[in-house]
Amino acid sequence: MLKDVITIGDAMITFNPSKNGPMRFVNSFQRNVGGAELNFAIGCARLGLQTGWISRLGNDEFGRYIQHFVRGEGIDTSEVKLVDGYPTSINFREVLEDGTGRTFYYRNNSPTLTLTPESLTDSYFQDAKLLHITGVFPAIDKKNMDIILKGIDLAKKHGLRISFDPNIRLKLWSKEEAKEALLKFLPFVDILLTGVDEAELLLGTSDEKTIIEKSVNLGISYVAIKRGGEGSIGYHNGRIIEAPPVVAKKVVDTVGAGDGFDAGFVYGVLQNWTLERSLHFANTIGSMVVSVSGDNEGLPFLDDVLIRMGEKDFIER
Repeated sequence: MLKDVITIGDAMITFNPSKNGPMRFVNSFQRNVGGAELNFAIGCARLGLQTGWISRLGNDEFGRYIQHFVRGEGIDTSEVKLVDGYPTSINFREVLEDGTGRTFYYRNNSPTLTLTPESLTDSYFQDAKLLHITGVFPAIDKKNMDIILKGIDLAKKHGLRISFDPNIRLKLWSKEEAKEALLKFLPFVDILLTGVDEAELLLGTSDEKTIIEKSVNLGISYVAIKRGGEGSIGYHNGRIIEAPPVVAKKVVDTVGAGDGFDAGFVYGVLQNWTLERSLHFANTIGSMVVSVSGDNEGLPFLDDVLIRMGEKDFIER
């Protein structure tokens, strides 16, 4: 099957709190599905891109639930296997009144430990257009670096673009470990999607123009710097564009906004949109995601984004 986008990463059952506040005072949780790369895949699929996901899940009720959920989103799961002896990972989220919070992970003995570089098949990359990678999967276990590097090799072999979000999680590894590992990816990246803090860790500067300059020197074609409520700044083909923020109707939960931005920007690149339009589209999605609680519940469908941008009329059904 021809795929626009493929990605590699784990998934978890996310337990979202029934009320806001410190987790120790929350007595009930709602079961959802989460994972940085999976959120990106869901965002792409809802925008209409043919999307594939490579992963491993536990052969248990949670694993089957995630597999069915992902299939329901229209994502290809032919490279997702259920494995015995490895429980599906879970996490519990804490959401404070201002929308910020923390996540507590329980992912020891992850099913993705059974994923190896040899698990990646040449044929799965052959008919795709873009590989999306993040810094989360390599942070879970050191061996995952080899899996991502094999994915990069296959992507380059078959002419795929590579998009990369550092998505540095310092709960999973140190700043030094993250920098050493993720700098290995940058020379192969076509589309860099980053926050200023992550770029500073990798490139040694928080100045956005210098971030772009250093990225271009590495051969990166597109740079999109996410600035949250201040919008974004992007680079392509010699031009630097500052895109103003799209004001959210209400900030409820910031989780997943960056993944939604990534999906929106990649969508724009694959549609050959201008840099301005791609950034505005991605900013719009980010503003929509923060208005809904959950990891991927707020990721919009294409029509919803176009309506929010004023490019399509709302039709009541």
